[in-house]
Order: sequence, then structure tokens, then C-alpha cells
Amino acid sequence: MNSSATINQAQNKRVWALLLLLFPALLWLTILYLGSLFGLLWQSAYRLDDFSGQIVKQVGLHTILQLFTGANFDIVLRTTTMAITVTIAAAILALPLAYTMVFHAGKRQRAILYVAILAPMWFSYLVKVYGWRVLLSREGLIYWVLDKVGLAIPLDTLLHSFPAIGGASLAASFLGMFLVFLYMWLPFMVLPIVAALERVPQNMLNASADLGATPWQTFRKVTLPLTWPGIIAGGIFTFSLTLGDYIIPQVVGAPGYFIGMMVYTQQGTVGNLPLAAAFSLVPIILIMLYLSMAKRLGAFDAL
Repeated sequence: MNSSATINQAQNKRVWALLLLLFPALLWLTILYLGSLFGLLWQSAYRLDDFSGQIVKQVGLHTILQLFTGANFDIVLRTTTMAITVTIAAAILALPLAYTMVFHAGKRQRAILYVAILAPMWFSYLVKVYGWRVLLSREGLIYWVLDKVGLAIPLDTLLHSFPAIGGASLAASFLGMFLVFLYMWLPFMVLPIVAALERVPQNMLNASADLGATPWQTFRKVTLPLTWPGIIAGGIFTFSLTLGDYIIPQVVGAPGYFIGMMVYTQQGTVGNLPLAAAFSLVPIILIMLYLSMAKRLGAFDAL
């Protein structure tokens, strides 16, 4: 009995010590972060009086329903489309790069690739965005190269002909914004895929080859399903970061607002905090739907 009591006391001490270690982080998360986030989102239940410009603190769905009106719904659709496009493109580019790093690159080559992927993340976010604005401008390097090969005028014609991707120039178009988003968030897709590929058991790959499967069949039926959780994890980053970003749409200057820009404008310049809170609900709901769909597809079964 004495020994069991001593063991229980030691376990209780470890539990209390663990709680003391976690208490600051839990306090920060539950009160300062989640509390302030809930307070912001609760504002979406209020509305702004059009005549007085004052917030009417009457709980209702008036402000949330404004998201389904023409202009606001276009903003939600435009932002969601951009986020999905960036996520798919990032996965397409990241998968072969990560596969090469894990299965074909030597230690030295892998280290170089890691540095090449991580190096842009060491520099200022604003510096990279404004640097891309210079690259995409008519006086920038991209237009200079396109002009040398005779593609500058066809590109401008394409941008003017298709409003879904176009604008006045590459620096003020959805295509230019897509390129900047893809550059900014690509490392967040590569690294989770690399981690997932490193966890693929080598004996499963060897067994697939021994059973006569071609490299493509092994990749499609063995490697890719086991890598799916890493792709989903990277997609969470690229999808959510694109949904909430407001600096890139402002700096690159594509025609039309995005969700992040509306949140920033409505809570700051306009002073319509309920509408800003309603727009803030959209990325949260979309991410929840994204995770639910990924779970239904079995993306987390290999975790």
C-alpha cells in the first residue's frame, strides 16, 4: 500500500508540474487569443446603422446576410478561387521538388535545396512583395525578358482579353497576384510534403518493385497515398494564408477586393466592425470545411 501511494503521489506531482508548465500557454490561448477572437466574431451579430454610422448592438443575421449580396459575394468567391488555385499550383510544384529532395538528391544537394527553399523566408515579407511588384512592372525584369522574345505585347493582349486573370498590366492583374502568392507560400507546401515522404517506409517501396510495379505505379499506389497527409497539411497553410492576406492584393494592385482587404478596410477606414467580423468568419468556415473534406477522404489516416 505504501509503495502504491508513493507512486500515486509521484504521478500527481508530475501532473501538477505539467499543468504549471502549460498554464501560461493555455492562459494566453484561451483568454487572450480565443477570447479576443470570439469577441471580434461576436460583432458580426451586430449591424451598422446606415444613417447615424453607429453600431446597433442588436443580435441578428443582418450583417452576415450582407456577405451574400452582389459585391460582397463576389469578394468571397474571388478570394476563395484564388486560394484554391494557389493551393493546387503549389501542390503540383512542390510534390516533384520534395520527391527529388527525399529520394534522389544526395546530402549536399538536399542541403542546397533546403537553403534555396528556406532562404526567401528569412527576408522581410514587405521587401519580397515590393520586390515582386518591381519585377512585374513594365520596367521590370519579366517584361524586359518578354519583350526580348516578343511576348510582351501578346501578354498584355491576353490580360486585357480575359478579365478573370487580367488587368492593366502584369503588376496589376490576378495573374501577377497569383504568381506572388505562389512564390510566398510555396515553402509552406514543400516542407510538409518532404516530412511526409521521409516517413514512407522503404520496405513498402521495395515490395512494390519486387512485385513488378513500375516506378509510376509505385508512386501512384504507394507513395502518393502515404504522402496525402503532407499535401493536406501544406494546403492548410497555402489556403488559409491566401484567404487572409491583405498586403499582396494591395501592393500588387489587382482589380477587385479580397477578404483580407475588406477586413482591414471595414474595421479601419470605414469603421464597420460588424461587417469586418462577418468577413472574418468566412476563412474560419472555409478552413473547417476543408478539414472536414480532407478527413472524409482519409487524408489523416496515415498520421
